[in-house]
Amino acid sequence: MNVPYVVMKYLLTAGVVVFVSELAKRSDRLGSLVASLPLVTILTLIWLYVEKQPIEKVSNHAYYTFWYVIPTLPMFLLFPYLIQRMSFVLSLVLCILFTVVVFYFYALLLRRFGIDLL
Repeated sequence: MNVPYVVMKYLLTAGVVVFVSELAKRSDRLGSLVASLPLVTILTLIWLYVEKQPIEKVSNHAYYTFWYVIPTLPMFLLFPYLIQRMSFVLSLVLCILFTVVVFYFYALLLRRFGIDLL
């Protein structure tokens, strides 16, 4: 393992998260817009490509990311509702549990169409 490369990879990836959180402090809309971009996925695709992973692996990552994002979207509607009525931590935990349940049923539904997520 090339330690300087891995450290650079961690720093760059963490820097994206810090950048988005700092931007969100200054502007709700702009921070949300940038956060909604698939930055982690794009970085992952870049890292897989740079590390000479097979194109099929890079392609599969993009394909499955599409299917995995869809069941997470309802959480972003539920969270603003919950956080107005309960603590941040409880809202977040409930949203995570809700997302797991939605994902499970979503995966069962997609299995009927030949898409296996589990």
